[in-house]
Amino acid sequence: MAKKKEVTVEEKLRALYDLQLIDSRVDEIKNVRGELPLEIEDLEDEIVGLNKRLSNLDKDVENLKGEISGKKLVIEEANALVKKYAEQQKKVRNNREFNSISKETEYQELEIELAEKRIKEYKVKIEQKNEIITSTKEKIARQDDLLKHKSAELNDIMGDTIKEEELLLKKSAEYSELIDDHLIKAYNRIRTSVKNGLAVVSIERGASGGSFFTIPPQRQVEIASRKKIITDEHSGRILVDGALAEEEKEKINNLLK
Repeated sequence: MAKKKEVTVEEKLRALYDLQLIDSRVDEIKNVRGELPLEIEDLEDEIVGLNKRLSNLDKDVENLKGEISGKKLVIEEANALVKKYAEQQKKVRNNREFNSISKETEYQELEIELAEKRIKEYKVKIEQKNEIITSTKEKIARQDDLLKHKSAELNDIMGDTIKEEELLLKKSAEYSELIDDHLIKAYNRIRTSVKNGLAVVSIERGASGGSFFTIPPQRQVEIASRKKIITDEHSGRILVDGALAEEEKEKINNLLK
């Protein structure tokens, strides 16, 4: 990893606070989008699953139609044999031959009966699967419409913020280059451990931002001197003085304008 260029503690503090301001603004942008990106992703996954289900149902219907065709062929062949046996019975010479042909005829008639029963069963299954296919197609159409709506909504939001976010991310990378790796890791660790994502806060009315714990005057003087990185003993957040915070806020605001 490339070595960070040498910078003063004050420059690091400014870069850290700038990074915090930028990341907080990116958080705001993401909050405006809300759950839309995840909702869109879930809808896309659901539609893929529904289409796969539809494809499987179509294959099932085709297989059942194939089974029906097969059973119709069985019936056709059995009917031909029954007709053949009927002709043979007219020419039999004894009861044994007659009974033998009768048994063969009965067997073929049973085959026809069983095949017809199976055809009815397959047709019922096809009807049931076609009902599921219809409802699945309707659901896909509804989810497609919802996906289009949510995608359009997200695109509108993105259209308003995409340029700003690109600029913010670019500046975030620039400011990160001014900060030591261990500080960046500490900053990211604190950000992920607090609900509001604030890892760097300024002193407000003698206390760290968002805290009710007062910082001793001597400690405030040390923070204002900007000679070392100081953290709040209660929250672990990195502290900067109010004047520095206001200067950096104005700088970032001007940048975004």
